[in-house]
Amino acid sequence: MANFIENSISPAPPNWGTELRASLVLGWPMVLANLAQAALSATDVALMGRLGATALAAGALTTALYHGFMIFCMGVVSAALPLVSSALGRRKRPLREVRLLIHQGLWLALLVCLPVWAVLWHTEVILLAMGQSAAASALAASFMRTLQWALLPYLGFLVLRSLLAATGLQRWTLLVALLAIAVNAALAWALMFGQLGLPALGLPGAGLATTLCSLFMFAGLAAVVRWHPVLRPYHLLRADGQLEPSRLKAMVKLGLPIGLTFAFETSIFYAAVMMMGLIGPHELAAHAVAVQIASMSFMVPLSFGQVATIRVAMAQGAGRHADVARAGWSAFVLGVGFMAAMAVVMLATPLTLVRAFVDVNLPSNGPVVALAVQFLLLAALFQVVDGAQAVAAGMLRGLHDTRVPMWIAAMGYWGFGIPLSAWFAFGLGWGGTGVWLGLLTGLSAAAVMLTRRWWVLTHRAAA
Repeated sequence: MANFIENSISPAPPNWGTELRASLVLGWPMVLANLAQAALSATDVALMGRLGATALAAGALTTALYHGFMIFCMGVVSAALPLVSSALGRRKRPLREVRLLIHQGLWLALLVCLPVWAVLWHTEVILLAMGQSAAASALAASFMRTLQWALLPYLGFLVLRSLLAATGLQRWTLLVALLAIAVNAALAWALMFGQLGLPALGLPGAGLATTLCSLFMFAGLAAVVRWHPVLRPYHLLRADGQLEPSRLKAMVKLGLPIGLTFAFETSIFYAAVMMMGLIGPHELAAHAVAVQIASMSFMVPLSFGQVATIRVAMAQGAGRHADVARAGWSAFVLGVGFMAAMAVVMLATPLTLVRAFVDVNLPSNGPVVALAVQFLLLAALFQVVDGAQAVAAGMLRGLHDTRVPMWIAAMGYWGFGIPLSAWFAFGLGWGGTGVWLGLLTGLSAAAVMLTRRWWVLTHRAAA
C-alpha cells in the first residue's frame, strides 16, 4: 500500500510531463467506464422502443424522473472521492481512515435513498400533477416500482468506485462496467419480452433488469475489494461499520453542495428540452441529436474532473502545495484539450455526425437535419466551456471546496443560462438557436467563475 501512495505522489518534485502522464494513465479507464455506464441507459432505450411508442414515452417519463433524483444522490455520495484521496495523501493511518470513510459513504447511500424511494413510490401522482395522461402515468409508475430499487446498489457501487479510483485500480471498475452492459442487455431482453422461460413483464421487466444489474455491479466491486491484495487490508466488508455522526456530517457537508450542483446543471438541460418542445417538433428532434453527440464527448472532461479531484486531494493531503496547482491544471489541459479537438470535428464534419442518428437522405428529415447541423456549430463552442466547467469543478472538489462552486453553478446555469435562453428564443424570436446561445452563455459564465476561483485559491495557498 505504501508503494502505491509513493508512486501516486512521488517524493521528488514532479514536472509537468510526469503529472500529465499520471493524469492520463489514471483518466483513460475512467473515460471508458463512464462511457460503458452511459451505454446501459442506451441499451434500455433501444429495447423499450421495441415495446411501442406508448411504452417508450412512459419509459422516457420514468427514466427522466429517476435520473433527476439519481444524479443528485450521486453528487452527495461522491464526497467519498476527495475525502478518501486526501486520507491516502496524508499517509497517516490510511487503512483505518479510509475504511471509516467508505463505511460512512455506504451509510450515506442508504440514508439518502430512503426519502427518494418514498417520493418515487408516488410516481403516478407526480406525473398526473405535471399534466401527463392517466394511462402514461400508470404505466410509468409500474416501471418505477421495479426501477427505483436500483438506486441503493448503484450508489454503493459509486462509493466503492471512489476507493478503486483513488488507489489506481480503476481498471477493475472498467471491467465490471463492461460486463454489466452484457448482463443488463440479457436480463432486460429476457424479462421484458419473456425469453428463457421467464414471463414477459414489459416495462417493469426493464426496471427489474436495471436493479439486478446494479446489484451485479456492486457485488463485482465488493469482490474486488474483498480479494485484491491492495484492498484486502482495508477489511471493508467487516460487519462493524457503524454509523459515526461526526464523520457522516462532514461527508454530507461536502457532498450536499455537489449534489445540488449536479441538480442545477442537469435541470437546465431538462428546461432546454421543454423550451424546444414549445418551439416545435423539428427543433426538439434536432436538439436531441445535437445533445446526444455532445453528451458522449462530455464523458471525457467528466472523467478528467474526477482525475483532478483525486490528484489535487492527494497532493493537498500530503502537504505538497506546489503540486496542487500542477495536478489541477494538468487534468484541465487534458479535458479541455480533448473538447477543443471535438469542437474542431463538429465544425468540420457536422453532417457526418448527424448522419449517425438521422437518415439525411429522407426528404421528410430535411428540416431536422438542417437544424441539427446548425445546432452542432453552436455545440462546438459549447463543448469547450462545458468541459472547462466540469474539470474546474473537479479541481475545486479536490480542495474540498464545494459550497461556493454550488452557488457559482446556480448563478451560471439559472441566473444566466435559462433566462437568456428564454429571452433569446422567445423574446428575440431566435428559436432553437436562441436556446443554445443561452446555454452557451450560462456555461461560459460558470466556467470562467469556477476557473477564476481555482486560480485565486491556489495562488493564495502558494503565497
